[in-house]
Amino acid sequence: MSKIKSKQSFIVGAFIISLGGFISKLLGAVYRIPLTNILGGKGMGIYQMVYPLYCILLTVSASGIPTGIARLISSGKAFGVEKTALKLYGIIGLLGSALMYMLSAPLSYAMQENAVQFCCKALSPAVFFVSVLSVIRGYFQGKGNMIPTAVTEISEQAVKVAIGCIFAYVNRANLTRAVASTLFAVTLAEGVTTIGAIFYYLGHSTEVKPLFKPKQAPVLAILKYTIPLTFTAIAMPLSQLLESVVAVRLLKQITQNATAIYGVYSGCALTIINLPVSVTYGLAAASVPQISPLAAKGNMALAKRKAYKALLITLAISFPCSVALYFLSPVAANLIFKNLSASEKTLLINLVKIMAINAVTSSLVQTSSACITALGKPFKSTISQWVSSFLRVILTALLIKFTSLSILGAAISANCAYLVAVILNFWYIIREGAHHENNAYRFRNGR
Repeated sequence: MSKIKSKQSFIVGAFIISLGGFISKLLGAVYRIPLTNILGGKGMGIYQMVYPLYCILLTVSASGIPTGIARLISSGKAFGVEKTALKLYGIIGLLGSALMYMLSAPLSYAMQENAVQFCCKALSPAVFFVSVLSVIRGYFQGKGNMIPTAVTEISEQAVKVAIGCIFAYVNRANLTRAVASTLFAVTLAEGVTTIGAIFYYLGHSTEVKPLFKPKQAPVLAILKYTIPLTFTAIAMPLSQLLESVVAVRLLKQITQNATAIYGVYSGCALTIINLPVSVTYGLAAASVPQISPLAAKGNMALAKRKAYKALLITLAISFPCSVALYFLSPVAANLIFKNLSASEKTLLINLVKIMAINAVTSSLVQTSSACITALGKPFKSTISQWVSSFLRVILTALLIKFTSLSILGAAISANCAYLVAVILNFWYIIREGAHHENNAYRFRNGR
């Protein structure tokens, strides 16, 4: 076991983190079953209204950390990078928690839902905990050890499921209190997992003490990689936040159960669609320490081959999942969310069928973005994510406002957005490799 922890192969590392991500997402999907049965469509709608703001702040304070720290550590160019990052992102995480608390009232007003304010406040401390947890995950990923990431992902979900179900059931008589307490369970789960991860890090840090004390990695070296990744990752939750505001407001003009309809889309359909994406998450995480050392040494040909390998494996896994989602959507809707009304189940089935292709495109965006970062061009994936995110919001507004598609318009716009992101990312990877090959050719021929 010690040998596996110290040096995991690409496949082993990808399998470990994929297994952890899949179990985590599976627990999350299973969690939605009793949660939807207790809270109903409207309760799930409120639950999902809060999450985009949380994800935005989480992105700023945490999302770019694991990949950025992993790349710095795996490249061998930074000493003590995780210690500097812990101080930096600990402060950023605290600011993120405070900001979410203060934005709870304005967001509640924008979404025309009073319960959102209490839910935001209950969830706000989680931003700090995840910031610290992400640094520790990035440290071990950079060392080629994916086990801590997998274990922490499973543990945070397990604690959230156990406490969340209890809180939701106890407070079921008051919908606002039930949703807020369920989100507070997320805060408790992140806190418990972060404390456990800190103790694990203190006991398993493999940094060899040098003969003299070297200069630790500067803050700018960390920000050089984490800021582009942050801008890349923030595009999606920001578009989801704008989409939730736009979609709910427009839906309220045509139906009285707008919150419940949005809850079926974001709380149920996206949960099912994201299960296959979680399986391929490990490929994205494991690609970075495999590709970045090669790119840092200028061996772009081999780096590109490893990137293509990761993308092909991603496609091989996600495509059958996409087909299964399309044909088994009625079974999934009836088994997983059996307490939804007949009309809500019909809507869910249609949403899953429309978005089944997202199992492929989302997975490819995830892996290709990680490959671009590992190749040393993180801003390229930032551009593709922002372009696709703006497209998603604009199309959602147009399709709901000017067609009879209702919330199905949001599903179609998500399909278009992910497809654009895939095309842009693939173009960047091919172009980057061709650019380096042309430079090498000119160098060999003295041009």
